[in-house]
Amino acid sequence: MTATDTHRAIDAVWRIESPRLIAGLARFVRDVGLAEDLAQEALVIALERWPEAGVPDNPGAWLMTTAKRRAIDALRRRQRLGRKHEEIGRELEGRQARSGADLDAAVDDDIGDDLLRLIFTACHPVLSTEARLALTLRLLGGLTTGEIARAFLVPEATVAQRIVRAKRTLAEAGVPFEVPRGAERAARLSSVLEVIYLVFNEGYAATAGDDWMRPALCEDALRLGRILAELAPDEPEVHGLVALMEIQASRAGARTGPSGEPVLLLDQDRARWDPLLIRRGLAALARAEALGGADGPYALQGAIAACHARARTPEETDWARIAELYGVLARRTPSPVVELNRAVAVSMASGPAAGLALVDALTAEPSLRSYHLLPSVRGDLLAKLGRLDEARTEFERAASLTRNERERTLLRGRAERCARGLPP
Repeated sequence: MTATDTHRAIDAVWRIESPRLIAGLARFVRDVGLAEDLAQEALVIALERWPEAGVPDNPGAWLMTTAKRRAIDALRRRQRLGRKHEEIGRELEGRQARSGADLDAAVDDDIGDDLLRLIFTACHPVLSTEARLALTLRLLGGLTTGEIARAFLVPEATVAQRIVRAKRTLAEAGVPFEVPRGAERAARLSSVLEVIYLVFNEGYAATAGDDWMRPALCEDALRLGRILAELAPDEPEVHGLVALMEIQASRAGARTGPSGEPVLLLDQDRARWDPLLIRRGLAALARAEALGGADGPYALQGAIAACHARARTPEETDWARIAELYGVLARRTPSPVVELNRAVAVSMASGPAAGLALVDALTAEPSLRSYHLLPSVRGDLLAKLGRLDEARTEFERAASLTRNERERTLLRGRAERCARGLPP
């Protein structure tokens, strides 16, 4: 194996093992920031040694063993250790003395609980949304700072500062490395699900930049969602979120044209939708409903996505059912964006005039003033009613508000068609 091959192998190992490694270390050192530093040190040592010695049979166990040794050394070097640190050091030394086989087995000890603790810690509400996103992708996605920066189109230094501040905030707030229980668990779980879905959405419909989609982010979010569903199998909203992401991800291959241009839902070739992801999504939705979570916000959105997935053609879509589900979602989690989506469903079920009446009622909503989809939807409904001049104005306004170049081009094209008296 060449040095290049070894480095590629190390990169692959890191992506797979780093969340497990950091989670396992954090349980011992009680500090997520220190755990990541130790994991990174183990990676540096691997980069130095593996090109010559070869990749070990169990690279995850090798990294864990190396990181634990670094933890012991770091704790020994500290002159003012508290009793807790001394106990941790002795515990680590005792584990380090095990045989190689025992160490390999130890890597998997409580790994599920450790990963769940890490997820809840990285997504702690004490952190800002941006910090939770960056820290989750770093610790659980195995992404580098540069990769996160490129994914969200922000400077690498900004991401680095967010991660540093996030770790400092967790330490200063004394956030325990544990899975919350009781009433706190529901609130904390909501924060976790929000972060995962934000990552997915940024991949599914990028808010800015030259690409309509960033599939790698969708894949990261799906992987995290699937892991969480395995670790928290009795939480219906976890399965609801997985259902929503699986079904939406099934359309990925049909959402862009040959040149990367956006293809809207009703124009997509449904033969290109991934049937495996649809089956997985429907199974996850059934699990959420079986657990009594049919009216959860993510389960409701998953049920809406399922209506589209079950329709072999756009004409077969049960828009009345979708409008009904959006109505339930609006009552469950009131939101102008949900109302806008409901208006679209109503327009498809009862005609564009009915939808336009609902959209017009939202035009004074302060939170939607810079939301490009409001004029985009309004333009579409006006065009269906034959009011092409008004529709053109709305599409132009929508194009001025979006920060995604692909979407801007699409909206400008629709405006130009209206100007020529053609349906958009």
